Amino acid sequence: MTGMNENPLDLLPEVLLAASAVLGLLLGAWLPRRRQWLTGALAGTACAVGIVAAAIAAAQPVETAFGASFALDTLTATSRILILGATLLVLALAMPRLYADPRETEFYVLLQLASAGALMMAGAQDLLLLAAGYLLASVPAYALAGFRKDGPGTEAALKYYVVGALLGVVMLAGITVLLAAGRVTSYPMLRTELDGAPQGLVAVGTLALLAGILFKAGAVPGHFWVPDAVQGSSAPVAAFLTTIPKIGALAAFHRLAAVPLADAGLPWAELLAVLSVASMTLGNLAAFFQQDVRRLLAYSTVSQVGYLLLPVAVVGRTDLDQEALLYYLAGYAVTNLGAFAVVCALPGARTIDDYRGLARAHPALLASLVVCLLGLVGTPPTAVFLGKLEAFSAAFDGGYAWLAVVAAVNTVASLFYYLRWIAPAFLAYADGGGPVATSRSAAVVAYGAAAGSVALGLLGGTVLDVLGGPLAR
Repeated sequence: MTGMNENPLDLLPEVLLAASAVLGLLLGAWLPRRRQWLTGALAGTACAVGIVAAAIAAAQPVETAFGASFALDTLTATSRILILGATLLVLALAMPRLYADPRETEFYVLLQLASAGALMMAGAQDLLLLAAGYLLASVPAYALAGFRKDGPGTEAALKYYVVGALLGVVMLAGITVLLAAGRVTSYPMLRTELDGAPQGLVAVGTLALLAGILFKAGAVPGHFWVPDAVQGSSAPVAAFLTTIPKIGALAAFHRLAAVPLADAGLPWAELLAVLSVASMTLGNLAAFFQQDVRRLLAYSTVSQVGYLLLPVAVVGRTDLDQEALLYYLAGYAVTNLGAFAVVCALPGARTIDDYRGLARAHPALLASLVVCLLGLVGTPPTAVFLGKLEAFSAAFDGGYAWLAVVAAVNTVASLFYYLRWIAPAFLAYADGGGPVATSRSAAVVAYGAAAGSVALGLLGGTVLDVLGGPLAR
């Protein structure tokens, strides 16, 4: 392990995204309105090259960079690929909508900066870098939520900002308390120092720190912003908010549990188990009778975080935790983005009833929607099915069999509201038609995401074999 490695190439995916954002902002100031799409193409290129760089780096030995503040391991490499891949899909959903928009460039820049923040959270191995990543992932996202400058968008941005600012301050306070308790901010050193620190001080600092992570993940009790922000923002932004920040937050959560909190002597695993149950149960109950499809997906993503917390709760108790989390994140990302791609392709269909006649009007879109929604339930052979199976297995292996049983019951219950959305699509529309698809690119993303969810599920064994590498310490 190279503790003082300061080679900027170690952070090549992050550097590419940040450089593309800065260069895109400069280009956007000079390009004519109908050429602003070039900044989006630049962003897509940065993401594609970043994925290649992350894949190459994944084959390298585990190490740390910049004074051991950034980890270069399987968790970081996989998170990079997922975040950059998801950002590419969001760009594909947004670019046709934004063509020749006066603020087209600003959208691409904000999206890249927020994604760069998620990347930093995923690889951070120092509390100060984690805080910087949190802020970078949050502030541009507030602007994205209200990007349309209409009533719902403004309300969405305001609620998102208020909750994020509050829990961000709480998180910074927690970092300060942990610094006082351990006298360091580096994860490996904190693991040693917190073992002998006052338990009360460590407990307060940890709870405050986790408040910010739970906000970014959209888990209870930091979930209050999710339904309003998702419903009020544009569909591509909603797809971003429910996917990319979660990947960075849950990767950061896993690293915190595995390194600095491993020997802290706190019952954090029991706390995470309770939060997992609360998230999946509240998300499912709230989604049962939703009519607005975006609000339904918003509560769906709250419930999905509950399942994703299962492997985090058993970190250090089983060898299945990391591969279960990373594979589930991959399956969730592609499946959730596929569902939102269908929403983007049918901008006039806001409620469940608006999807009446979809089977006749757009059978391929309906097939993609069915695959993605049933995939979110955990239906084989989709990736989320194997992801949930791995998460449940990790919970059983880690001594939390009761948690896996509760998660299984919630999974069965979630089938109800997903079927409520699918069923009207097979009914006849009033005039014999159906919802009108206006975005061919969004439809293509939906087809690709649905196919990707199935393909990832079928190749699950091969993928899981490369996700269990050691963490940098």
